[in-house]
Amino acid sequence: MARFKPIHKGLKLLPVDFERQIIPGSFEYALCHLVDHELDLSAFHVRYKNDVDGASAFDPAVLIKIILLAYSRGIISSRKIEAACRENVLFIAVSGDSQPHFTTLAAFILDMGDTVAKLFAQVLLICDRQGLIEREMFAIDGVKLAANASKAKSGTRADYHRQVERMEIAAKQMLEKHHSADCAPTDDALAKREAKKLERLQKGAQLLRDWLRKNPGDRKGSKGSIRLSNLTDNESAKMATSKGVIQGYTGVAAVDEKTQIIVDAQAQGTGSEQELLLPVIKATAALRNVDTVITADAGYHSQANLKALAEQEINTYIPDNGYRKRDERYADQYVHAAKPDPLWNKTKEAKNPKCFMSTDFHLAEDYSHCVCPAGKRLYSNGSDCTINMGMRR
Repeated sequence: MARFKPIHKGLKLLPVDFERQIIPGSFEYALCHLVDHELDLSAFHVRYKNDVDGASAFDPAVLIKIILLAYSRGIISSRKIEAACRENVLFIAVSGDSQPHFTTLAAFILDMGDTVAKLFAQVLLICDRQGLIEREMFAIDGVKLAANASKAKSGTRADYHRQVERMEIAAKQMLEKHHSADCAPTDDALAKREAKKLERLQKGAQLLRDWLRKNPGDRKGSKGSIRLSNLTDNESAKMATSKGVIQGYTGVAAVDEKTQIIVDAQAQGTGSEQELLLPVIKATAALRNVDTVITADAGYHSQANLKALAEQEINTYIPDNGYRKRDERYADQYVHAAKPDPLWNKTKEAKNPKCFMSTDFHLAEDYSHCVCPAGKRLYSNGSDCTINMGMRR
């Protein structure tokens, strides 16, 4: 029997040169070069006041490298990023073995604010300098993003006023019940439960009153209608998606055709994509030229948008919802739609299939398929023939 050298997959002590782990031509190499030599991070440095006193801080350049590397790997949890900085050689090399705590990473991400937009602008300038932005066509599309807020806490100011009134009435009833129970035999456990319930009601009512005082008016939609507010994240919106109703944002990006560089990205608290077209057009004005073509899907189509684009003389292609019905090229599109797997089909024919024995099939001359008694072909995956899942082949 052949013998092979052992393969080690567990823990092993090795001398590691961090610089040699970052291979030229890789994403992490480009990331480190940009952050160390191209980007101006002075906006991050002004936040630190420990020149003389205080503990040393993590270099913002290192934190940016760690976070962007994690995002490129699909890691979006601060705890998982912290673990990667302890256990993954590539993260250790990029961070210089800094190993920041997850609270440091979370606070840094939370406090970046508008500084990220300036950083994004610097990256765009570098891409443009390298000739990566062709300006021939910008494609606009969006996606619904869930917010860290509950849709159950959405409503109008009138809804919140009614909630306050109900809480105050319930608290008043509990106080009256408390006073009437003072003369009755005491039940310490019951008294504690009622006291906690009363405290929650009073605290909830006070939070609602504070929120109403800080937000004196309802949010308005693009057409003047009232848009639902949210107690946790008032900039987000309640919106319908293909996976149900969520509380979140609509993220929109404009991408250059040549090398798929994102030239603009926004997240707005509205479920209507039509509202977001013109803000993206305005944001890309500095990068567009007279020949730049803008494309977007039917979700951005509206008469108001078409009129505004025509007034600005912007060359734009936006179909309406009925363009497929009018275009003869899409007449037979349904023929190419994906067909359900016969084994998992829920139709009447699939629920009552014709069951054949394995001896009823005969092999074709070219050995590519079998033929069942019904005259249909049967491939290895069961396509083109409805069969019983328990039959033998």
